[in-house]
Amino acid sequence: MAEPVLRGLYALPPGTDFAREFVEGFLDRMAGQPPEAMARVTIYANASRTLAEMKCAFDKRGPLLLPRLLPVTNLETPTMLGQAEAAPLVRRLQLARLVARLLDARRDLAAGHSIASLARSLAGLMQEMQYEGLGPDALEGIDTGDHARHWQNALAFLRIAAQFHLEGAPVDRAARQRLAAELIAQDWAQGINLPPGPVIVAGSTGSHGATRLFMEAVARLPEGAVVLPGFDFEQPQSVWDSLDQGTEDHPQSRFAPLIRSLGRPARWTGTTPPVPQRNRLISLALRPAPVTDQWIAEGPRLPDLMAPTEGLTLIEADQPGAEAEVIALILRDAAERHEAATLIAADGNLIRRVNAALDRWHLRPDESAGQPLTLTAPGLFLRQVAALFGQPLTIDRLLVLLKHPMTITASPRVGVNEARLLARQLELELRHNGPAFPDGKCLRDWASRGDGLRKVWAEWLADLLDRITPLARDRAPRPLPDRLRDLLSLADALAAGPDGNAAASRLWTDRGGPLLRATIDHLAEHAGHGPSLSAIEFCALLLDEMGQQSVRVEGDAHYLHIRGPREARIVGDGLVILSGLNEGGWPQALKPDPWLSRQMRSAAGLPLPETLIGLAAHDFQQVMGLPQVILTRARRDAEAETIPSRWLNRLTNLMGGLPERRGPQALAAMRARGDLWLARARAVSHPAGAVRPAPRPSPVPPALPFRELPVTDVSLLIRDPYAVYAKRVLGLRPLPPLRPEPDASLRGQTLHSIVQALLEAKPAPDTPHAVLKAQFLRLTETVLARDVPWPAARAFWAARMERIADRIVADELDRLSQGRPVVVEKRGRVTLSGMDFTLTARPDRIDLLHDGRVVIYDYKSGKPPTDKQIAAFDKQLILEAAMARRGGFDSLGPVDVAGISYIQLGGEGETHPRDYSPQLEAENWDGFLRLVAAYLAGGIGFASMRAPEQTSYAGDYDHLARYGEWSLADAPHLTKVGDGHG
Repeated sequence: MAEPVLRGLYALPPGTDFAREFVEGFLDRMAGQPPEAMARVTIYANASRTLAEMKCAFDKRGPLLLPRLLPVTNLETPTMLGQAEAAPLVRRLQLARLVARLLDARRDLAAGHSIASLARSLAGLMQEMQYEGLGPDALEGIDTGDHARHWQNALAFLRIAAQFHLEGAPVDRAARQRLAAELIAQDWAQGINLPPGPVIVAGSTGSHGATRLFMEAVARLPEGAVVLPGFDFEQPQSVWDSLDQGTEDHPQSRFAPLIRSLGRPARWTGTTPPVPQRNRLISLALRPAPVTDQWIAEGPRLPDLMAPTEGLTLIEADQPGAEAEVIALILRDAAERHEAATLIAADGNLIRRVNAALDRWHLRPDESAGQPLTLTAPGLFLRQVAALFGQPLTIDRLLVLLKHPMTITASPRVGVNEARLLARQLELELRHNGPAFPDGKCLRDWASRGDGLRKVWAEWLADLLDRITPLARDRAPRPLPDRLRDLLSLADALAAGPDGNAAASRLWTDRGGPLLRATIDHLAEHAGHGPSLSAIEFCALLLDEMGQQSVRVEGDAHYLHIRGPREARIVGDGLVILSGLNEGGWPQALKPDPWLSRQMRSAAGLPLPETLIGLAAHDFQQVMGLPQVILTRARRDAEAETIPSRWLNRLTNLMGGLPERRGPQALAAMRARGDLWLARARAVSHPAGAVRPAPRPSPVPPALPFRELPVTDVSLLIRDPYAVYAKRVLGLRPLPPLRPEPDASLRGQTLHSIVQALLEAKPAPDTPHAVLKAQFLRLTETVLARDVPWPAARAFWAARMERIADRIVADELDRLSQGRPVVVEKRGRVTLSGMDFTLTARPDRIDLLHDGRVVIYDYKSGKPPTDKQIAAFDKQLILEAAMARRGGFDSLGPVDVAGISYIQLGGEGETHPRDYSPQLEAENWDGFLRLVAAYLAGGIGFASMRAPEQTSYAGDYDHLARYGEWSLADAPHLTKVGDGHG
C-alpha cells in the first residue's frame, strides 16, 4: 500500500487566495498518483461559494478527474439515509405555537418582539444546542437564583420547549449533523466504516461543535487532512495557550480547540503570503485584550511600517452618504482600468447607497448576497397588501398600492398607463375632497362623474374597497392558512385588475416573483403547523420569512464584486474595500438573546455571543493580508458621532505608538491616500465653478397682477408678499397632505361649522339656557360625526366644546338680546374706486343691533390677535368693518359699525372685544388703499418674508423663494418679471 500523501492539520495564512492555494497544494500532493486516485478523494468545504471557487481553480489546471466536492454542513451516515429531515419552517411554526401560548399567559416576556422573531430566535437557540450536542438536561444545570425574574420565567418556558424540540429522533439538520459527526468519529476511531479514499476538510474554522468534531476525526484518519483558512502563523505559542474562556472575540480563538487536540498546523503550501510583514503587524494589533502589553515588547521588533502599509488606504468620510460616494468612485476607477475590485460590506444600507451611486455611470456589480426579497417590487407589493389587514385604509396607503408597478398588470380592459393616469386623477380628488378613509361609496360617486374607462376602473376599485374597508376590524387571531388565503386572494385581485387573469400578472413573473411564489407556497404548505395570528403578527411572520430570501443580482460590470464578510477568505486578486468599519457596523452589534443571558449560556455550555465578533475579526484579518486594501468608515451616522471599529482602532493605536518604526508616518500616509480619494469624490459631486446662492426675491410683475383679493390675504400681503405673488399671480397652491390629520386647521373648520349650525337654527333670545345648551351639544355631536373620522379627535374636541358650552350659550343669549345675526359665512365685496380691483370677505358673523349698527365677530379656535397685532398686520376685522360701512354686504347695505370682537372656541370660550373707532377704521382703510395701489402699479416688489411675525415663520412657498440660500438680513432683490401680455 502506498504511503499516505494527506494526513493531519494544515493551514494557509491570511492574504492568500484560499481556493487557488488549496488546489495548488492538493495537486502537488497528488503528483505522481494515477489519474483515478483523484476521484477517490472527498473534499468537504465550508460553503457552496468555496466549492464554486475550487471548481474554477481546478478548471484552470486543465482536464482532470475531479475529487468529490461536498459541503461540510451536510454530513450523512448510512444509517441516516432513509430518515426524513423535517423542514425548518415546520419546526419554526411548531415553536411559534409554543411561543404564542406563552405570550397569551405572559405578554411581558415578549419585550417588544413578535411571535415570528421569538420563534426564529428560539429555533436558532435549539439549533445551537443540537450542534453542540446538548440536550434538555443542559438547561437543568442553570442556577437562576441570582438572575432577574424575567430570566427565571424564560428559562422555565425554555425547558419545556427543549423537551419538545430536542428529544426524539433527530429530524433537524443540526441534530443530524451532530449525530453524523459523533457516529463518524466513533466508528473511525475504532477502524469501522473507514472512507474508501482520502478525506479533506477545507476552509472551515470549526465554529460549532459538530463540524469541529468531524474535523478532528478527519485529521486523525490515515488519509485525512484539515486545511484551515487564515491561520496566524505569526502568533506566539504563549498567545495560543491563552486563547480560552474570555477570548471568544479574538480572530484565532476558533482554532484553539483544534490546536490543543491536534497540535499546530503545518503550511499547506510553501507560497509566501502577499505581505508577510503586514500579517505580523495585524497579528500584533489583534492580540487578546489581556496580553496587549506585548505591544510594548514586540512592537519595536516589527520592521519599518512604511513598506508593509504601502498598499493600505484609510478613508474617513464625514457621512455614510460620502462614504458610499467615494467607494463608488473607487469601483468606477477599477472598472475603467479593467481591474478587479471587491467591496466587502456587512451593512445592507451601505450596499444600497453604493449601488445607487454607481447607477449614475450605469455600473452594476455582481452582488453575492443579492437583493432581499422584501425589497423587490413583488415583495414590497405583498407587504403593502398585508398591511391592509387590521388597520384603516388611508389615502396614502391606497395610492401606494394603486401606483405600484405590480398593480393592474393583466387587465384586458384597462392598460397599465391608463391605470396610472386614473390613479393620479383619484389622488387629486382625494387630496382636495377626501374622505380621509376612502371607501367604495366615495369611489362610486367619483366614477359617476367620469367617462367609460374611468367608470370601469373606479367600479373595480370600489368593489375592492368594499372588501378592504372591513379589514380594519380584523385584529383578532385567526388561523394562519386563512390569513394566507385572504392575503393571496386580495393580492391577486389587485395585481390582475378589471377582468384580469391573476396568473398572468407581473406579481408572479417579474424579477423576484417566482421566488416570492415559492416562498408563499412553502409557507402555505406548512401553515397548518403554525398558531393563530393577529394581523400584525401575521405581517411580522410574512416579513420574517421573506427576509430570509434574496434575489440574485447578476452584475454587468464583470470586474466589480460585492461580497459579505464571510466570503473574505475566498477573495482573490485585485483591490479590496473593507467598508463600514465602525462599531455596530463591522463588527455588527450583538442582538440581545430573549431566552438566555450571557451567564446562563455559559452555564449551559453554549458558545458566548462574542463568538460572532471573533468570526468577524477572522474575516477582517484574512482580508488585511491582501496586497491592496482600502479601509473606509463614516465619522457620523444619522444620529451621532460613530466609534471606529475595534480592529481599526487597535491598528491605528499600535501604529501611532511606534514612532521608531515610522508608524505615525505610515498612518499619515494611509490617511493621505484616503484624503485624495475623498477630494476626488467631492469634485465629482460638486460643480466645477462656484454657484452663487439665490438672492432674496422681490418680483415685480406687470401692472394689475391681480384684480381681486380676499381680506384674509391682506395680512399675508403685509408680512410675506411673495406668498401672495405665488398664490394669486402664479396660481400655485400647495396640495393638501396625502394623509389628512386632525390638525389645527381641521379643528378650526370643524368648530366653525358647529357654531354656524347653531346660528342657522335661529335660536330665539328667550330660549332657556339649558335648552340652547342641549341643542348646541347635539349639533356638536352631529358635526363631529360627519366631519371628523378620528375617534380620539372627536372625543377630545367634543370634551372641549362641552367645557365651554355654558359660556358660549350665555354669551350667545346676551348677543341675541342685543340684535340678530344677519351675515353668517356669506361673501361680500367692495370695488375700489379708480382701481380695477375688488376686496372680498366672508365674515364668520355680523350682527345687526337694535339701534341699526352692526358688530363684526370672528370665531377663533386658537388665541385671538391682540390690538398690537391688529395695528401691525392682522387687518381682517377692521377691513370687514370698512366694507360694511361701504355697503359691501347685500343683506345689510351701508351701515355704521359699533365694534369688532373675537369669540374664542377654546380656553374659557370668552368673547374678546378689540379697539375700534371710525377714525381707526378710516386710517386702516386709507393705508390699505395705498398698499394695494403700490402693488397694482408695480411700484414695489413682492418681497419674500418682508415682515414675518416670528423668525421661525414657515410659509408654503419658502422652497420656491429658496429661503436658506438667503437670510432675513439680506436686502430684497427687486426683479421685473413677465411682460405686458401675461
